[in-house]
Amino acid sequence: MRTCLEILRRWSAFVLLCCSAIYSTVNWADTELDYLTFATNDEKNTTDIFSQASPAVVSVTSSALRRTMFSPNVLEVPKGAGSGFIWSDSGLVVTNFHVISGADKLTVTIAEEDFAAEVVGVAPERDLAVLRLSERPKDLTVLPLGDSAELSVGRKVLAIGNPFGLDTSLTVGIVSALDREIRSPSNRTISGVIQTDAAINPGNSGGPLLNSLGQLIGVNTAIYSPSGGSAGIGFAIPVNLVKEVVPQLIAYGKILRPVLGVELASDRWTRRYGVKGVAIIRVLRGLPAAEAGMQGATQNRRGEIILGDIITHIEEQPIRSQDDYLSALEKYKVGDTISLTAKRGDTTKNFDVTLSETR
Repeated sequence: MRTCLEILRRWSAFVLLCCSAIYSTVNWADTELDYLTFATNDEKNTTDIFSQASPAVVSVTSSALRRTMFSPNVLEVPKGAGSGFIWSDSGLVVTNFHVISGADKLTVTIAEEDFAAEVVGVAPERDLAVLRLSERPKDLTVLPLGDSAELSVGRKVLAIGNPFGLDTSLTVGIVSALDREIRSPSNRTISGVIQTDAAINPGNSGGPLLNSLGQLIGVNTAIYSPSGGSAGIGFAIPVNLVKEVVPQLIAYGKILRPVLGVELASDRWTRRYGVKGVAIIRVLRGLPAAEAGMQGATQNRRGEIILGDIITHIEEQPIRSQDDYLSALEKYKVGDTISLTAKRGDTTKNFDVTLSETR
């Protein structure tokens, strides 16, 4: 009797399960979904950001003027292409320095309309440049600025640019890592760089990297790829660095950095002779280092070079190269007093130096 009841209970459960499945299938079939209006929350966020931000993204094309050996005529030769974005409604555009380096003529394309552009300022050590449009179009779209300090690994990012000349292309990814270091076109270190797996290819350089609010959080600048195409490792200059550099480029055409007033030995010479630090070759008269009593190299009667001060630390930060030296100074402003440690022969000396502006 118990066996019959058990079989009946299991059969009833099976019948109810089949009926439920049939009902669900019929119910789903009776429901018509409209793909044009349906979107997941993430899809809607992506499409909204693209529609709002893409009008601010531009194409930057550079060309050079060349004269051939067979003709005195000057020819315009295409040099390169990249991306950029509108910085202000006054017609200023931000892009990478390497996109416009060596160009004699620049053309910025906005919504399939070409505009001539001129260079306002460049920062090769940060791979950034500011251009000005010769004519200011109406109703320019300007990207809102975010805060790259708020980023964390795993957050969604969007890259818009013109890879391989395919204008206004969108790729989506995440923040893969933070505080990376890359080399600038002038062989300086750019710190605090954002790493992303959003596809970045040749032509994306200078375009914006956006967060899920559509705010600018970086400027796409480089990829790591053995093949030259996207390998899921792209880099962007953080917007907080961009916010420091761009106003200086607009106002002065370059980055204003405080100076110590010394001429340093090359890194190659330093490595060759095993010097630990950066050796001062010459101290410039009337500048902070001279006023603090620092000394450069001298020559004795036999023509031998006698090393002067070798800077080993700036505010307890070790200095091993000119890049270390310049990166340390860029943390300070004109008028700041900094502490330097230097070797002079077998003696360690400490100097308090008040930085001045370039003269």
